[in-house]
Amino acid sequence: MTSLRLPLSLLCSVLLLALAPSVQAQWKWRDAQGRVQYSDRPPPGAVAEKDILQRPSPNAVRAMSPATPGTTAAATGASAPGRPASDASSRDKVEQERKAAEDKVRKETDAENCRVAQNRMRMLESGVRMRQTDDKGESKVVDDAARQEQTKQMQAVIAASCK
Repeated sequence: MTSLRLPLSLLCSVLLLALAPSVQAQWKWRDAQGRVQYSDRPPPGAVAEKDILQRPSPNAVRAMSPATPGTTAAATGASAPGRPASDASSRDKVEQERKAAEDKVRKETDAENCRVAQNRMRMLESGVRMRQTDDKGESKVVDDAARQEQTKQMQAVIAASCK
């Protein structure tokens, strides 16, 4: 069963990473009153270029550029005020990539479980005398009833994992 820990821990790690919030782009500017403002959205169009203290890096999540006065959401390509039109499609793309990563991890885990179960099944079918540690830590010889039970368990694992 220790061979199942690695794929399981890998799966858990990937799931935790997928659930972690993505890093948002940060804007930093000085408003008309001289206060420093922070946001994941660009500053209003009235903020002078010299008052913008920090822009998001090119590798960060793309934010909409400040709209010039008089432009409409349709003219700027935004589906909603302050949101790029591609925001929904980029979220869909990120979701698809996350699902693809989860599927890849699941397939790798299934392949490992399949390999381990098949090896265990070969050992059970070979008739070799096997020992098993019980709850108290004592080593016991696997009898025929326990061998049949383990064979059923391995068949179930093989049916679920070896596709």
